[in-house]
Amino acid sequence: MTTEILDAAPTGQIAAAPFDSRTEGQRLMKDWYTGLGKAAERGQHVANVFVMGNAIEILRTFDFQLVFPEINSLQTGVRKASEEYLRLSEDYGMSPDVCSYVKADVGLILKEQQHPAGLIPKADIAIASNMCSTFIKWAEIWERLLKTPTFVLDLPGQRGANWQSRPGDAQHAADSRWIEAQFRDLIQKCEKITGKRFNMDRLAEVEERVNKMMFHWNNVIALNRVCPAPFNAMLDGLTYIGIMNVYRGAPEGVEFMRQLEEQLRAQVARGEGRVAEERFRLLFSGTPCYVSMRRLVELFETWGGVFAYSDYLTFASGGMDAGELVYDTSRPLESLAEITALAAQRGLSNQFFAHERLARQIRDFNVDGIVFHGIKSCRFVSSGMADTRDYLNKRLKVPSLYIESDLIDPRYWSDAQIKNRVDAFFETLHQSGGGAPLAAKTVAAAAGSPA
Repeated sequence: MTTEILDAAPTGQIAAAPFDSRTEGQRLMKDWYTGLGKAAERGQHVANVFVMGNAIEILRTFDFQLVFPEINSLQTGVRKASEEYLRLSEDYGMSPDVCSYVKADVGLILKEQQHPAGLIPKADIAIASNMCSTFIKWAEIWERLLKTPTFVLDLPGQRGANWQSRPGDAQHAADSRWIEAQFRDLIQKCEKITGKRFNMDRLAEVEERVNKMMFHWNNVIALNRVCPAPFNAMLDGLTYIGIMNVYRGAPEGVEFMRQLEEQLRAQVARGEGRVAEERFRLLFSGTPCYVSMRRLVELFETWGGVFAYSDYLTFASGGMDAGELVYDTSRPLESLAEITALAAQRGLSNQFFAHERLARQIRDFNVDGIVFHGIKSCRFVSSGMADTRDYLNKRLKVPSLYIESDLIDPRYWSDAQIKNRVDAFFETLHQSGGGAPLAAKTVAAAAGSPA
């Protein structure tokens, strides 16, 4: 391979290695953790933020180093170290029913911030929101144990089924003003912590990079409407969303998403799919099981099933998977509030009114079946799944499977039980005539255009 690359390169030059999203994603995540470990010596201020409702664009204008506690917790699961952190927090007195992300983070505190990926710096401020009720209680733990000052954003969500507020509506204008006022308060706190004045032009620059990331991200999602799907939304997609979160508004994030779209378009042009003999297109609803994610995906892919989409890619990115969510950089703060209002509505509705979004996604991605993943320690996401499943089964006649484990607690993963359920699900799909052979599937025309 090396010889081929050198032979193909112009004289005196070495051709760059082809882009590989998995390798590059791992490198960027490693660089992020390295940056966390060096924050103190660089004199950087640190902010704890969640993947939803986080005001990252404002924090980047003040050069905060960003810590994502959820990502730290899930990484303990990916690195097969989560049980140690969970048991520490349970020995400390936390209930087994508490969110395992929270327990892993408390375990991290008890281990003096020593994470498998390196030392996690203590934050100068924490940003929480009502996007998940656990966020607020989690931030209270930091206040209590680490004396971390906390700022809580109150973001309006969807008020009822089939309800929306749109740009130009009086309700959207009111919601945006409410959020903008909170952003102005946050800016004052950031100025006090960092000693820097807020720079509106810098905010516009960050927003422009976010716009570019979102453009590529929506194109990437649309590419999976093709059969065979070029990526698995629940394995490859987790790498992509990790970069979307950690590098949102950063130059590295823009470049990763640009190259990712280019790579996947080339795969589609060659007819290459994640699953060579794709027979079943699936939709995953719920949060992942990071300790056994590869095994879970393997159980489906051996049957020719691919997760063409996952609603996790919606609410984990804060609802920013829509082409209309674009910042107006000529009025950066007002636009940030307006887009945040829309994104919060999408992110929250995906949990409280999941049936509406799932019904559209089933059609958009030509889905043969839907997999619901209940999480033992996450009632917020899991509690409405039974009703959603019943609705989709009755209204759309879509076959479904319900399995249960946990985010990062290996004690709730039962391989034999889950495998039996997955096998029975595919046998039912076969018997009902679902999952047409690859040749019978049609290629979605939307693959060449943004979502």
